[in-house]
Formats: sequence, structure tokens, C-alpha cells
Amino acid sequence: MGPLLAALIIAPYGKDHLGWFVLAALLGIIVLLQVSRWYQHQHRANGAKTSAAPLNPLPAKKIALAISILLLLIFSKYFYLTSLSSYYTFYLMHKFGLSVQNAQFHLFAFLGAVAAGTIVGGPIGDKIGRKYVIWGSILGVAPFTLLLPHATLMWTSVLSVVIGLILASAFSAILVYAQELMPGRIGMVSGLFFGFAFGMGGLGAAVLGVVADHTSIEWVYQICAWLPLIGLLTAFLPDNRHAQDI
Repeated sequence: MGPLLAALIIAPYGKDHLGWFVLAALLGIIVLLQVSRWYQHQHRANGAKTSAAPLNPLPAKKIALAISILLLLIFSKYFYLTSLSSYYTFYLMHKFGLSVQNAQFHLFAFLGAVAAGTIVGGPIGDKIGRKYVIWGSILGVAPFTLLLPHATLMWTSVLSVVIGLILASAFSAILVYAQELMPGRIGMVSGLFFGFAFGMGGLGAAVLGVVADHTSIEWVYQICAWLPLIGLLTAFLPDNRHAQDI
């Protein structure tokens, strides 16, 4: 919602109105407090029912290889997403001459697709298997990323939505797949993957900014277009369908 609010409030009325967004943050705090209390109650209620965590029958070396591959997929996903979430407005303004306000609307459409893809990826993974979702979302987005730097404004907008929808569906599948590789270590796996994802996003923003300064913003998208091909590593992931029944 950030780009949409920026386009409708900040761009036409100025930064003085930024303070009103504090109300949204306060609402978020109230909601999360209720969620935390609900979770605490559920945790206590189910405390007596906990049992020893099941073991994954895969060898430790295979699990380590699979986790490494998943982290590389996270790297490719978040480096590319950063190129859009951080620099998409500048790209549109520089290449197509859009105003800040119009560019923010395009960014809102992209981020909306990312949110939708993140939600959709989980149920699809439950139905057809995590590995197929990872295949489709990382490697399957490559044709669209390769087309994006050469597209017109209309097709750039369409392709960005398609890319956001497909690429974002990978994260929930990757996270659950990793949790199934290491059952009983949900906290550790979640911390590792969320931390690595945010770290790659921050590092990607800095690195791509340096690249853009020394070359051009268009060159950034031409380089990043090849990142989804790292999805070929999915072929080396072990079949983990047995874990979905644990």
C-alpha cells in the first residue's frame, strides 16, 4: 500500500502529510498484540500434546545440499525483487519519462502482485508439491524477466505484475520445504530463511545501486534478468513428498 499512498497523498500534498501514516503503524501494533495473545493461549493449550519431533530419513549431507540450494534460490529471488521494489520507479521515470506519481502506481501494481503470489504459493504447494512450485516460480519466471528490459511501457507494466505474482509464490514453498527437511526446527529454519532473505534484499539494493551509478538503471535490469536461471538448481533438490505426510 506504500506506493499507492505515496502517489495519492505524498506526491500531491507534500511530505508534511507523512505523519498520518503513524496511525497505520499503531493499528498494526494493536492487531499484532491480539495475535500474540492468541498464539500464547494456543501454545499453552497444546503444550501437553507435544511429542518428539519426527526425523527426516534423508542423509545429513543431502539435507545440507538441499538447504544450500534453497538459499541460492532465495538469493536469486530477492536480488531480482529488490531490483524492482527499490529501483522500478527510477527505471520507469528514466526510460519512459513518467512522473513520480505515475511511477508509484506501477510500483503499487507490482507489489500487489507480489503479495498475491506469496499467498497463492502456499496452497498450490500443498496441492501439487513444493518442488513443482519452486520450479515454476523461480525458473518459470525467466522468460518474462528476459523480456522486461526490451518491453514498451504497457508491456513493462504487464510483465512486472506477472513477474511479481510468479516469483513471490516461491517463498512459502521454499520455507515449508526447508522446514520439512529439518522437522522440529521450525524456529531455526524460519529465522535462517527470513534473515537471509532480508539480508539479500538489503545487500542487493546496495550492490544494484552501485551498478546503476557506474552504468545505467537499464543495465541493472539486463543483468538481473538472468538471475532466475539459478532456478535450474532445483533439479538437485531431493524428493521431499514423504515429509508432507508427517
